[in-house]
Amino acid sequence: MTKGHGDTDQKYHIPVLLQQTVDGLITNPDGVYLDVTYGGGGHSAEILKRLTQKGKLYAFDQDEEAIENKIPDKRLTLIKTNYRFFENHIQKIIPIDGILADIGVSSHQFDADYRGFSIRFDEPLDMRMDKSAKLNAQIVLNEYEEKALADVLYQYGELHNSRLLAKKIVKARILKPIITPTDLKNAIAGSVKPHLEKALLVQMFQAIRIEVNDELEALKILLESGLKVLKPGGRIAIISYHSLEDRLVKNFFRSGNFEGTLEKDFYGNIQAPVKSLTQKPMVPAEKEIETNPRSRSAKLRIGIKI
Repeated sequence: MTKGHGDTDQKYHIPVLLQQTVDGLITNPDGVYLDVTYGGGGHSAEILKRLTQKGKLYAFDQDEEAIENKIPDKRLTLIKTNYRFFENHIQKIIPIDGILADIGVSSHQFDADYRGFSIRFDEPLDMRMDKSAKLNAQIVLNEYEEKALADVLYQYGELHNSRLLAKKIVKARILKPIITPTDLKNAIAGSVKPHLEKALLVQMFQAIRIEVNDELEALKILLESGLKVLKPGGRIAIISYHSLEDRLVKNFFRSGNFEGTLEKDFYGNIQAPVKSLTQKPMVPAEKEIETNPRSRSAKLRIGIKI
């Protein structure tokens, strides 16, 4: 399913905050850039439009279905791997000018019922971004011990009734394995008022998905590795979709660590390796949200290596 340059598969993933991201990322049209979350190629296509024939773009994605969307452009190198490993593939081109990451699930992954990411389809739960990975959602729900499951729901779904939910799931799976969203819905029935049930399931899906794909650890590695490979003045643009991700990016840009602890030199100057392009994250305009409702929760932060 190869698309022409500038004609990427918009159904696969509609690029969020496209102009704001690429405007803030590209400072050298002759430079070398990374798109570590290639997806449908929307952001990559826009980056290529901004580069000269001397410019280079290295893109990464762990999803085989994303790799099939490769833009036929000699300036683009597309590599199948989780972005946590991107540094292994670019040793010969360091330092680089900029890095882009659109964190989270693509529109295609949400909309493909067989991928098991969405509560909309009563299909087997999976949630693997890399289909060759061993851990999937069914393993988390059916094989994790009660405490471990409660920890996942609390830490990644920010669910304060995580212990109750885990207890219900463990009790239910003794009688019937939890395979589909309906199985999960039945297992946690009565945990919240009916009108809050959908929101609860969404938070649970988020938590399980983050666990399956180890998303927060991957983001930490990306930020640390990104800082290492960037040129001084190089830029890193991160689009995130929930508070756990955004907090990590915000803290790292602010302090160089994930706790947000400010370190000062002998003279009291803050020792931050990154300067934020804007004080607050950029968010989609109402027009973009109307066109692409999934962009509603997106937050863009751009850091400049000092």
